[in-house]
Amino acid sequence: MVSNYKIVQQKIREAALRSGRDPERIKLIAVTKTVPVEEITKVIKAGASNLGENRVQELVNKQVLLSDVHWHLIGHLQTNKVNKIIGKTVLIHSLDRWSLAETLQQAAEKRDITVNVLVQVNVSGEQSKYGLAPQQVEDFIGDVSELSRLNIMGLMTMAPFVSNPEETRPVFRELYNMQQKLQIKWPNLKHLSMGMTNDYQIAVEEGADIVRVGSAIFKHQLLEG
Repeated sequence: MVSNYKIVQQKIREAALRSGRDPERIKLIAVTKTVPVEEITKVIKAGASNLGENRVQELVNKQVLLSDVHWHLIGHLQTNKVNKIIGKTVLIHSLDRWSLAETLQQAAEKRDITVNVLVQVNVSGEQSKYGLAPQQVEDFIGDVSELSRLNIMGLMTMAPFVSNPEETRPVFRELYNMQQKLQIKWPNLKHLSMGMTNDYQIAVEEGADIVRVGSAIFKHQLLEG
């Protein structure tokens, strides 16, 4: 998996250069869902410093053993799990509704901290995916910006899983264009988290500065489910 990690890094670099971007500005998050700690440790030793988890409990359990890296929550966050995750991540990628924003605000106030978040956008409109509809995003960010303990740092999306990754390009391009428009009003929206194993190279070409890659790195360790 160390060689897989280095291959992914190289492909990110090549995609960035193809699109005239600085490869050093692309952050690779190694998604460790279902991967044993001892296997994750090998990738950390190879240079991985940002890890992502879909589920709160799995993140919390692994963070106890792997505390010297940056943890990202990339999956859907239930409001009843906020108190378990608050303060344990550098970035929550999945802010997708007002009730979650309010709950994060209240939890952050109690701990006297600020929570970094990305707003999840369902660009593709798939019913199976979470996220705001594109037309809801501007008003939502305007409302959340009034919450003193939430720091909105950008946008996140998930593209459809398709056999030809090239078909995801319009999804990523739409989120990039949305970011460019919104940054006029909110310059702090600097980050675009988009692209996974199947399509991260396309996402980088379309402006992603954060990609979330699991099976391309840990493909021999991942379990279905």
